[in-house]
Amino acid sequence: MIRVVLPAHLRTLARVQGEVKLNLEGQVTQRSVLDVLEFHYPMLRGTIRDHVTHQRRPMVRFFACQEDVSLEPPDALLPDAVATGAEPFLIVGAIAGG
Repeated sequence: MIRVVLPAHLRTLARVQGEVKLNLEGQVTQRSVLDVLEFHYPMLRGTIRDHVTHQRRPMVRFFACQEDVSLEPPDALLPDAVATGAEPFLIVGAIAGG
């Protein structure tokens, strides 16, 4: 089971409270986690990744085991602690300003 933490506005959109728990078969990568997340919560499609290219949206960051994995390849394996559910996969809205 994979644990995913969404930012507040995406939890509201998906109508969930707290963490999202997903069952995932096979390798645990950013792509596989987001594919399963969007399958179970289709209202999130296009909010985290582009509809067509499936590229991460510019103002969204991914964290695993307190490390920013946003720039890692989408098919790179996530840490074992995330794959086993010991640690959550965090999706965070980045903040920009001047």
